[in-house]
Amino acid sequence: MPHSSVLPLGTLVALGGGDDDAMLALLCDLLPSSDTPVEIITVASRDASRAAGAYEKALRDLGCRNARHLPINEHYRADAPAALRRIRRAGLVFFSGGDQERITDFLHNTEFLQVLRERYQQDATFIVAGTSAGAAALPDSMLVEGYGWRAVRKGGIETKAGLGLLPRLLIDQHFIERGRFGRLAHALTAHSMCLGLGLSEETGVIIRGGQEVEVFGDGVVVMIDGCHTKGSNLGQIGRGEPISVQNLRVNLLVAGQRLNLKTREVLADNAPVSRREEAPQ
Repeated sequence: MPHSSVLPLGTLVALGGGDDDAMLALLCDLLPSSDTPVEIITVASRDASRAAGAYEKALRDLGCRNARHLPINEHYRADAPAALRRIRRAGLVFFSGGDQERITDFLHNTEFLQVLRERYQQDATFIVAGTSAGAAALPDSMLVEGYGWRAVRKGGIETKAGLGLLPRLLIDQHFIERGRFGRLAHALTAHSMCLGLGLSEETGVIIRGGQEVEVFGDGVVVMIDGCHTKGSNLGQIGRGEPISVQNLRVNLLVAGQRLNLKTREVLADNAPVSRREEAPQ
């Protein structure tokens, strides 16, 4: 999809997986009222109905009275009239964990996804959130393969198109717990204009206005910037050979710290961030 030079007005929230009670409470606090419609999409989950019921109960217990499961699967199309009505009036759309490819398989090339993008772009009160696989699917691109030592060998990772809410961003989940530094570093060597955010479990980011990132939770967010890399050997080696790259920039961020997505700089306390600066071309 072509990238707009105008930053989105909406808010994106991504969690690295694990216990998501704190994130659900945060989402409820971000909503303008307890009656705001919340749509829960569990198409990524292995047991979608059970996951939906658990999230409905948790959100309602937290005071979100209008939290409902929005079924999208082999039997319920994303472009069904009822689904389109609901996405147009939702204040929060929440994607559960599971298999992120199922999210994109059912949403790519749909009017539903077009409406989701438009709402995120144009509505300052609109929130899109995801945990684990639901977080990984939110940007333009998502990591779908890459494990252990193979992740730092050519061909050892795979990226696919995500939901397209933010350009030049990769979000990886369960990052510290599953040893995923190698695969995100490899991905950023191959896609050097992207910024990588590796989210630990029970740890996430709030991205306001497409530019200001704030960390929340109990763990660490690993930021990897490939913009200044040099010396990559990806173009000279064969499949299965180890990769080499220099000048990957790495920062470790914890709760309360903020990052400017445009400049890729960690912000000093109370540093201003313009919501409407032009995105990088």
